[in-house]
Amino acid sequence: MDTLEKESNSNQPTLNEGDSISNITPDLEKQSTKETTETPEATKELFPETDLSRGIVGWDGQDDPHNPQNFPVKRKWVLLSLISIMTLISPLASSMFSPAISYVAAEFQVTEQTILSFSVSIYILGYAFGPLLLAPLSEVYGRRIVLSGANWFFVVWQIGCALSNNIETLIVCRLLAGIGGSGCLTLGAGVIADLFPREQRGMATSIWAMGPLIGPVVGPIAGGFLGQQAGWRWVYWVLLIVGAVASAGVEVMNQETYAYVLIRWKTQKLAKETGRTDLRSAYDTNKEPAGLKENMVTSFKRPVALLIKSPIVFLLCVYMSFIYGLLYLFFTTIPGVFTKQYGFSVGLSGLAYLGIGFGFFGGLAMIAFTNDRLVMAATKKNGGKFEPEMRLPTMTLFACILPISFFWYGWTAEKHVFWIVPIIGMFPFGVGMMGVYMPIQTYIIDCYPKYAASANATLTATRSLVGALLPLAGPKMFAALGLGWGNSLLGFLALVFIPIPIIFIKYGKVIRERWPVNLD
Repeated sequence: MDTLEKESNSNQPTLNEGDSISNITPDLEKQSTKETTETPEATKELFPETDLSRGIVGWDGQDDPHNPQNFPVKRKWVLLSLISIMTLISPLASSMFSPAISYVAAEFQVTEQTILSFSVSIYILGYAFGPLLLAPLSEVYGRRIVLSGANWFFVVWQIGCALSNNIETLIVCRLLAGIGGSGCLTLGAGVIADLFPREQRGMATSIWAMGPLIGPVVGPIAGGFLGQQAGWRWVYWVLLIVGAVASAGVEVMNQETYAYVLIRWKTQKLAKETGRTDLRSAYDTNKEPAGLKENMVTSFKRPVALLIKSPIVFLLCVYMSFIYGLLYLFFTTIPGVFTKQYGFSVGLSGLAYLGIGFGFFGGLAMIAFTNDRLVMAATKKNGGKFEPEMRLPTMTLFACILPISFFWYGWTAEKHVFWIVPIIGMFPFGVGMMGVYMPIQTYIIDCYPKYAASANATLTATRSLVGALLPLAGPKMFAALGLGWGNSLLGFLALVFIPIPIIFIKYGKVIRERWPVNLD
């Protein structure tokens, strides 16, 4: 990392004591706002540059090495990898506990199935509240400090979970751990927007998004064996150890990437060193600089404003919440089916999640290696003009694949077909969900790059709320309808939602442009 730091600082102009303002950036192109220009492959973003004659502070040229988008490729992927590691550990905690819930029920003498289910899903409820707090804070104070605070908050509450002496304490500690664990899920989208040009965001988002989808699958596998061999409390001790190591790595190697905060810091430093009171960030040239209180209020309003005022964000949230709810309804049946019906041990029952897991990897590979290329081709065909809706066309195909699993898994499990068949039946759902989830995630980043964290917070909060509460109805629904018809009901609902991606593709641009949202 030291080598990388030296590499970025070697060409950076510095303001030495006694330098005059005119000597700082004599040859910089005068530019105060972000513009765009067309290239044969994609719309290239230009960055606002310093123009001290007008009191504007921006980047020291388009190739300024302090601009996160100009970081060396190695450094960009190191930073993204740090975020992605925590993005895997946090969702791991959401489901790692679920196979061991029977041991908790026995120790705390809890017989109410709804309470036990709630003790698992309450963690996801933390994902619904955390982003609404953390995303706005990151747009005021920067990504680094907010992410670090959230990570350590997540780690500390693993201790509370491990030492819980009743179900109520466990539920509260899991809720608080979920709030902290939502930091990497929320801020990852913002870091991607900070570091990568739009033609690379598909691949970057695919890597970062592995955690929220792979974690809930790997969790039950690890948690099943760990709970059976060492006891359910060791699930949390392991999460504490792994989370602390990862958080320490983030603490040591991470750095600020949010351009608006970096230029604000630069403006404050120049103002102090030069004694000028007229300097202003290039990102704030269209408005009067606001105080901390006003910035905080505005930031906290953004996720809610996006949900209420932007029809396209609202529709995407509804669609993603539906898909996410289906995933967790799926999860509610797997432990019981494979332990009671197929005679698996608690540890082995976690392996049943591999069907969905392999589907996630398959869908991820398809999106990672095709999405950016398709966007670049569509941009070139459109005369070099990029539009965020270019991310969405493949969604229709994946939306058609997704319902297959409910009929396949539901009826093969209902009829007691050999255990490998229902496991394979989960594969199409994994592929379909990844193929729907990834384009939506990247589309939101492309639509709101400046406020990608707040936009992603809206998506994360709504889908997590549904993912936490909807599975509570799962046991009663499947008890009444059975595995076959219960899953078929979900499959029919998924079929009804297939036209939704077509609407996004055909009318997304019209809806987005007709109802723009001012987030400043």
